[in-house]
Parts: sequence; structure tokens; C-alpha cells
Amino acid sequence: MQFKNIIPIPALQNHIEKIWLFESSGKMPLDDMKLVVPNGNIKLTISYQNGIVAAMNGKTFASKERDITLTGLVDVPVILDVDENTFTETIGIEFNPQGAYRFFHFNLNEVQNQIYSLSDVLGSAGKQLTEQIANTASVQEKILLVQKFLLHQLALHNADLIFEYCVQKIESSKGTISIKELEKKTGYSSRWLNMKFNEKLGVSPKNLSSVIRFKQYYQKLINDDESTFFKNDFYELYYDQSHFIKAFKRFTGLPPTRFEKQINDFGKSYYRE
Repeated sequence: MQFKNIIPIPALQNHIEKIWLFESSGKMPLDDMKLVVPNGNIKLTISYQNGIVAAMNGKTFASKERDITLTGLVDVPVILDVDENTFTETIGIEFNPQGAYRFFHFNLNEVQNQIYSLSDVLGSAGKQLTEQIANTASVQEKILLVQKFLLHQLALHNADLIFEYCVQKIESSKGTISIKELEKKTGYSSRWLNMKFNEKLGVSPKNLSSVIRFKQYYQKLINDDESTFFKNDFYELYYDQSHFIKAFKRFTGLPPTRFEKQINDFGKSYYRE
């Protein structure tokens, strides 16, 4: 099992956080949680060798072999595994929170915590891309094709500078900026900001802030072998330990003391920088 990072073409780098290639010889070990924690990114998954199965919010979603699926912004823990116990190759494209709306020109709240076939959400354009990639032999050509498609989508939609400014403020503050502060900085009401975020991202500014705040802590935990759950790192992001534990349970499904005892090698590999 491994993830390989691929650098997006320059014209897409302001909108795409990462592209990865996932390879596995079969299903994940039974004792592995296979837990992926929300990271604030909307995702495209190209399942060209075997499929991927995702469980979230009590529902099961399948990214079938030879299909492309769109995962809306997720704010719940997700359990992932490959479909069949056989060799698997999957391409993932993760759009940063301020960039996804430039490629998908519909209300993104409709796909929040959901996974849909790209053909279902983009119609003939999604179906054509899916067929082109399925009929392309090499991984490099598949990645090039999907990036050409995204460049075309990008040109169809103008930037919303107010929305992008607000997302950047949330990210630069590590999710600690308040909605009142965003109101002051932009001159727009919280109602307007909530409507804008739900349309262009799928969640409210407050919800995105919660995801980004936990992402800061969890990423540090995953990338620091010496780190522990109750190190003082979380105090710069949360009011107190109780606030932190509540967020931890929301995004992992378990309290820190129970989570610490679990094996989650797949989830760590997915999240590791």
C-alpha cells in the first residue's frame, strides 16, 4: 500500500491542493481502522483498477472500477477500503476549499457528505471524460487528460474574490477566525456569507473553520512520531481540553484515549505530508 504525490500543472496549482496515486495489492488488513479524517477538500477519484468503497454517516458509497466520482466536502469520519481483494490503482485529485467551485458549476451543498458519479453531476461532459480516461492506457495520460478537462472547466467560471478571501482568512487563522470578524473584514452579513459558502463549498464558514482547525492538529499528530494526543499543541486551537475532545470525537468517531490504541496505517498514509 502506498500513496505517490503528483504535482499539478502550474495553471491548476492555486486550486488543487494535491494529486495522488494510490496503489495496493489488495484489501487493507482487518485490524486497520482505514479511517480518513476530514481535511476540507472536495475530491475527484478515478478508479481505473478495482474500485473503492467508502462508509460515512451510516451509508456506503462505491467508486466503481472505470468510473470517476466526485466527493463533496466531508465533515464526518470516513472508512475507506478497496472493493475487491485484488491489485488496485486509483488517482485522487483534491481541490482546496477556495478552488473547487471554479470547476463544478452547481450548488456544492448538494454533494456535501455524498459521493456521486461524475456523469451524474456533470452530464455529458462527465460521461465523455470518464470514457476517455477509461480508454486511455497509461496513468500519465489519464492524469494529463483530467487536468486538461479541469483547465477547460476553470475557464468557464469567474473567480469570486470575496468568497476566496474569506476562505484564505479561515485557513491562515488555522480555523480560529470568527464569523463576526469576517463580517467586519468584508462588510457582508453572516447570512450572506453562509449562503455564499453553502453554494460554493457546501458548508458554512463555521463548519469549514471546525474542519480546518482539527486538520491543523491532526496533521501535526500524524507527521510527528513523538507527538501525543494531550500535548499542549491543541491549546492554541481550542478553548480547553473538553472542547478539543468534543472535536476529536466528531471527526474521528472516537475519544482520543480509545483512538490512540487503534491501528490506522491507511489513514496515516493518506494524511501524511
